Amino acid sequence: MEYVDPIKDIDQINAIKEELRENSQRDVLLFVFGINTGIRVSDLLSLKVKDVRDGESIKEFMMIHESDGEKPQAFYFNNSIRNELELYFQQQQLDGNDYLFKSKKNDLPITRQQAYRIINHAAKKVGVSGKIGTHTLRKTFGYHAYRKGIAISILMSVFNHHSPKETLKYIGIEKDEDSFIRVDVNL
Repeated sequence: MEYVDPIKDIDQINAIKEELRENSQRDVLLFVFGINTGIRVSDLLSLKVKDVRDGESIKEFMMIHESDGEKPQAFYFNNSIRNELELYFQQQQLDGNDYLFKSKKNDLPITRQQAYRIINHAAKKVGVSGKIGTHTLRKTFGYHAYRKGIAISILMSVFNHHSPKETLKYIGIEKDEDSFIRVDVNL
């Protein structure tokens, strides 16, 4: 697997959202879901509507069961995810057993390759430099969570890493980068 970068610039993130919005609400949702949860793209693509919605209401948390037998991990749906989900469900008639990121060609989810094309194309179109791929979503989540004050120990757990150094390198924090952390309680 080739190394990819996180998207560190908020303006670029917003530009990608707008670029994706012009084409497909599903694609916006994929991007927003990934950068706000840090869920692996393979787990994202396997999500079904029932994983995120109870009847007509959107869940607050979702559980992902790791395949390696570890305990399930809970993922919180912040307002960004909830807003995109609501827009998506207004546009799409999906039942609980439908894949959330359903292909336009069949009832299966989009492929990892298609997810890569969606993300990479939008990022390049808005002028994001660096290497962009599906893992960029996860790394972008980690970078911004860390910059907003989430403890490195929590991110290590999310990414299943064994050391802070490994996690910092993974999320693109350089040794010489300024270390101002925004603890954003926002009560």
